[in-house]
Amino acid sequence: MHTVKATAAAVTAVTVAGAAAVAVGRLASDAALKAPPGRPLPTEPRLTVHGTAAGRISLTRNLAALRPGRYGLAGAGSHAVVGPVLDAAPHTADTVVRRLERVTHGTVRPGDRVWLTPNLYVGTPGAALGLDHTDVDVPGELGSLPAWCVPSSRDTWVITVHGLGTTRELAMNVMEFLHRHHFPVLALAYRGDLGAPRSPDGLGHFGETEWRDLDAAIHQALQLGARQVVLHGWSTGATMALRAATRSELRERIAGLILDSPVLDWETALRALAAARHTPGALLPLAVRAAQGRAGLDGDRRAGADDLDRLRVPALIFHGPGDVVAPWHLSRRLAEARPRLVGLRRVDHAPHGAMWNADPEAYEEAMRRFLIPLM
Repeated sequence: MHTVKATAAAVTAVTVAGAAAVAVGRLASDAALKAPPGRPLPTEPRLTVHGTAAGRISLTRNLAALRPGRYGLAGAGSHAVVGPVLDAAPHTADTVVRRLERVTHGTVRPGDRVWLTPNLYVGTPGAALGLDHTDVDVPGELGSLPAWCVPSSRDTWVITVHGLGTTRELAMNVMEFLHRHHFPVLALAYRGDLGAPRSPDGLGHFGETEWRDLDAAIHQALQLGARQVVLHGWSTGATMALRAATRSELRERIAGLILDSPVLDWETALRALAAARHTPGALLPLAVRAAQGRAGLDGDRRAGADDLDRLRVPALIFHGPGDVVAPWHLSRRLAEARPRLVGLRRVDHAPHGAMWNADPEAYEEAMRRFLIPLM
């Protein structure tokens, strides 16, 4: 009898432990599979506003606050745009002074908790940039997908698709440049975005299913008059662009890809996001297994390997070693393996999905040189 009770207790303990492990794995995987658009990734530190003055803002000193370039500064109910660190301004040991370009909405006060975001602009292309645009409904497999169409004269269109932690507003960073060079732009919101259908399981899939929404946008652009398209994706949006370039039935109409911080290894990205939510290292494999089971991700963590091998269109990658979500060495490896097809622009001191922010002029000049032969 004693042996039977001991065995039953052991089985119960194992069952409880197993259930707890499953629960922990699900919770940890939520950091990536349920990352809400427009909210900061857990890898992005929160900063405190220490003071503002005419054209200046003082922030908590850390590596994020010292990044070069231009960023949005988001808080609870506020958005501003900050420029470079002002070296000539007085800094304390705990603060950094950056140029405060504008407050887009709300107010920014000392004590506010804020974070840097790649999104410089909020609203619509008309309200934020003064660009004429129309709202387009793209027929997707799950329902209607909202998009902005910014017209221009060329018959090569650029379709933009954002990634983790951002929205289609991110495309406005490069929209003025594209409009100035007469490229029509279709900026897509896809499954899970505001105004778009949810995925059936309510989860993100690192581009593995979402690419079909981009495929629908290609169909729409061609119907609206495009002869060919260039796909510009950030983060998992870059992954979607790679998928579309090799899987779409319209891939012959894709002239090129611009990839910012492409997620080429979903397991590494998931581990980074879960770790940033303070998941102990020993539990990270549970998060990976949970993601595989919940989202149906391929057992090969580099599930895009076949897509990379089948790539037939020129690609320009912007990436750098400061990306803790999507390892840049994978982009470097791709460029080295396909040197005639893939160009890589290394960008230092920039976080995931924010390569333009670090040096907008250099980014846009590289884009210009890439796009000229594709016109």
